[in-house]
Amino acid sequence: MIKKDPKEKRSVLFVCAANQCRSPMAKVLFSNLIVKKKAQSENWRIESAGVWAINGFPATDFAIRAMRDIGLDLKNHHSRPVTESLLEEFGLVLCMENEQASFLKRNFPLTKDKFFLLSELAGDIKEIQDPVGHSMDIYRNTVKEMLALMEKGFNKIMDLTEN
Repeated sequence: MIKKDPKEKRSVLFVCAANQCRSPMAKVLFSNLIVKKKAQSENWRIESAGVWAINGFPATDFAIRAMRDIGLDLKNHHSRPVTESLLEEFGLVLCMENEQASFLKRNFPLTKDKFFLLSELAGDIKEIQDPVGHSMDIYRNTVKEMLALMEKGFNKIMDLTEN
């Protein structure tokens, strides 16, 4: 883990492929989890990006609906690509798939110690499959899967984002 200035906020960047469903959903899910756990939400910076994202695309319709169904909002999301400068701003980077983590480690070796699979922090190594092109039920299952992993790995996330 890379130590930060103690005045800095805890920070986590969620990464998927296009930054239109999994990582933006993870961002709002984790932001909401921080509030529910009373983990000083004002002391966090939580964002999302995609390894192959193009700037400015909205979240998918099903991602917006899946979040709306549980009282969360993705309407104003706009995709953005991972960049070296963006990665440097975060203490922890959580990926959805091995390929994404491998890409980041290969292309951004100076920050490779902060790249993990989301599932890894819950004590499991599995990929969160991309729901794009699938049914609304698949999106809802993806949301449940990510939230369960965040809850199970919450203490590890806290440890890795500690100043």
